[in-house]
Formats: sequence, structure tokens, C-alpha cells
Amino acid sequence: MKLRNQMGACKIDQQSLLDYGLSVALDAIWFLRTKQDLEGLNGLIAKIVASGAKDFARAILRTSLLASCVAACQSKAISVGDSKEIVADRLHDRLRDCPGADHLKIEAGVKVEKFMEWALQCIHMHHCSEETQRYRWNCNTLQEVQLHLSAFRAFLDIAGDNLSGKIFTEAFDAACFPLTLFSSLFEPGWSSGSSAVSIKGLLSLLVEGGADNVNQCFLEAARFGSTELVRILLEIAYQNSLGVDIDLALVYASHYCKLDTMACLVDEGNPSSLLGPLIKAAERGSLQVVHWFVGRGVSEIEMCLALTTAASSGHFDVASYLLEQIPQQILEALSTQILKAACGQGSGSLEGVAFLLRSNFLGDATATYDAADLIARGATNGEPPDLVAFLKEHWSQVAFAEGVNAGEAHFVNVMRVLRRGTSPVCLDALPSQMVLGIAYLPLYRACVSEVGGQLLPQRLRGELVEAMSRLGELTGAESQGKDLVMTLERHMPAFLVGS
Repeated sequence: MKLRNQMGACKIDQQSLLDYGLSVALDAIWFLRTKQDLEGLNGLIAKIVASGAKDFARAILRTSLLASCVAACQSKAISVGDSKEIVADRLHDRLRDCPGADHLKIEAGVKVEKFMEWALQCIHMHHCSEETQRYRWNCNTLQEVQLHLSAFRAFLDIAGDNLSGKIFTEAFDAACFPLTLFSSLFEPGWSSGSSAVSIKGLLSLLVEGGADNVNQCFLEAARFGSTELVRILLEIAYQNSLGVDIDLALVYASHYCKLDTMACLVDEGNPSSLLGPLIKAAERGSLQVVHWFVGRGVSEIEMCLALTTAASSGHFDVASYLLEQIPQQILEALSTQILKAACGQGSGSLEGVAFLLRSNFLGDATATYDAADLIARGATNGEPPDLVAFLKEHWSQVAFAEGVNAGEAHFVNVMRVLRRGTSPVCLDALPSQMVLGIAYLPLYRACVSEVGGQLLPQRLRGELVEAMSRLGELTGAESQGKDLVMTLERHMPAFLVGS
């Protein structure tokens, strides 16, 4: 029994050695230089398999990741010397944006980091002179790339049915991972070089074998801004008649502000519409991305939709920018629809409407007030009740008249206190400017709180017009907010202004 156990252990050890030898031999594929090396390596792999090696899954996963790391090094995306720090930083950033529990991310990060360090050490071993210990690197020629791909295809032929579609899918993911990880470090145009030819050939062979996650890797590459990989996967998808979701990829790229990737998707992927990602960018308040889409020539209607989205989401810097881009005649034609759309959903959404009105979004005070009044009077279709109530109270002609009436009542009350008040501190004994300050400081502060816009709500404007008439200023019902506030300020005591 003891002898039988020892023989079994030896058999297990022999199996492990054969499987490990297969992986090591397969790793050497990506460092072949001559046809003679190719023939020798093919023979070695065939002998190892014939001797009983059978862990084809581990071998193809490992070599796929290694091939990608070789391409990354050749692109000057990373150097072996400082690779450990780069790998750690990139993994942290990458895993932070991935779903899942934190402890699982940590565990996955440790495993992947060790695997990446092994790959880079392997590259160092193959490209470091034993005599001088000096690192040397030359990009593979196209002829050498063909040797690599020929050797990999020969391995696939030997493996045959031992590799399932699931294994090819996992290998495809392993090959894409480093290219996504180091996406921002690649040199422009890398996807047209010999290293990219190697990766393109590897990925194409994996697709032929049954990998079915091209779209998933494509979306992830777009999300992390790996423009060169996006370009390669687009080409592979077209060559193999595979469907990739260009529109969703553009949403991902714009969400993370990957402008180069967005340009690639638009120019080479031909998305069906730019509206979706534009709206998402406006909703997030990403001014840089919105600016990019406007530069790409989105339509005026699409800009209007983005405007209302930005306003209803409280991103007023984006809304201000879009107001400058939309022709005035378009804003005028869609004025009430824009105000209703800016109402948005949820609490606080009326702030977007108030912003547009304060900004005088139609460029003409009378037109802006009239648009608000139309909705307040129910003269349009489908007015949200909360919007109607808000505009009626603050921005309608009725609100203006109520403001004038409130101003008159306030003046009467002040005069009553001034003439009939029984307080020991008599108002008529104070300087006139002090009395004005007491009478109109609340109104002044209410107007100042509306800073940031060109127009005041009609209710406040009515009170201001009434106040100006009592102060002897020649103002009409058409007078606007800013000039009225400045006039009132001139009558206020200096020590109260801005208090």
C-alpha cells in the first residue's frame, strides 16, 4: 500500500511537471526570432503533449495574458523597471470602478497583481542580456509576429477538442485585460504597429476557437478609455460579422470622459445617435463632454433636450453654455416646452425653471416673462400642476400685480408706524435714509438673494416698481430687475448695503 501511494505521488508530480512545461513552452512563443526557433518550439510542445500534458486551459490563459503584456511593453506603455508600481496603481483604479464586494476586489487584485508581475518578469528574462544584465528591447518585426501566430495556431491544432468555448472566452478576456489596464499609456497609433498585429491575430484566433465575449471586452475597453483596443475590437467584430454595441460603448466612454475613445467610436463605429450620451453628460454636469458633443455638430433640438436636462439636474454651468449655443429663434419657438421640460422630476426640480427665467433665456425680458405667464394661465397643453402654481406665484402677470399691491400695503403700514406709532423710539426722529433702510431692507435683501440672473421674479419686480414710485424714481411697469435693484441701493444707507 505504501509503495502504491508513493508511485501515485510520483505520477502526480510528473503530471504537474508536464503541465508546467507546457505552459513554459507556450510562453516562449511570443519571443521567437527565427523559423528554426519556431520549428524547434513546435516540436517541443508536441512532445510535451504526447507525454501526457493536459492542462491546456491554464496554458492558454497564461500565454494570452503574457502576449498582451509583451505588446504593452513594446508600445512603451510600461517599462519593466517601474512596472510594479504602475501595475498596483492601475489595478486599484480599475477595481475601484468594478462592481462587487470590497474584500473580493482586494483578493482579486492581489492575484492579478502577482500574475502581472510574473508576466513582466518573464519579459525581462527574455530580453535581458545575461552577459551585461542590461535591458534591451526591439519591437518585433511583422515577420516575427507571423512566427508567433503560426506557433500559437499550431498549439491550438494540437490541443484540438481539449479547449472549450468557455476557455477561449476566458483567454480572450485575459488578452484584453492588460491592454485595458494600461490604456492611457499607449502611444498614439499603436493599433497600426506590429505589436497590434500580434494582438489582433491572437484575438482573432481566440474568436475562431469560440470566444463569445467580444462585445463585453469592447464595452469595457470603451469604459476605461483604451482607444487602441477599441479600434482593434471594432475591426475584429466587423471581420467576423459580430455585433458590438457602439451606442452603449459611447455612453460608457462619455460617462468617464474618455474623449479620444469617443472620437474613435464616432468616427469609426458610426453610432446611431449622439443624443443618448449627450443627455447623460448633461445630466451628470460634464461640461467638457457636452462641449465635445456640441463641437461634433449635434442638432439644435438635441441641444435643447440637453439644456432642459442640465437645468432640471441643477447643472447651471452646462445649461448656461448650451444657452449660448442654441439659436435664439429655436429657443423662442420652443419656449414653453423648454420651461415644462426643465421642470424635470423629483424634489427641487423647479430650480431649473427658475434658473432659465432668471437667465432671461429668450434674450428678451418681455418674451421671457410672457412665456412664463402663458404656462401660469394654463394657456398651453400638459402643464404640470406644481409648475403652474410656481409660475403663478412668482413669475406671472398676476404675481407682478400682487407684488405692486403688496408694495402699496407695505408703504401704508410704514407710514402708519411713522405717524401714529407709540414706540418710545419715534421713526420720524431718525434720519430719512435710516427710515428707508428700515422700510426696504427686507425687499433689498430678497432681491439680492436672486443674484446670478438678469431678471427678477414678477412678484419681487412688482414690489420694486412700487417702491421706486414712492422714492420718486421715474420707472415704468416695463423696468427690469437689475436696474431697479441698483436704484434702490442708491437710496439705502451705506452701512446696510451688503449686510
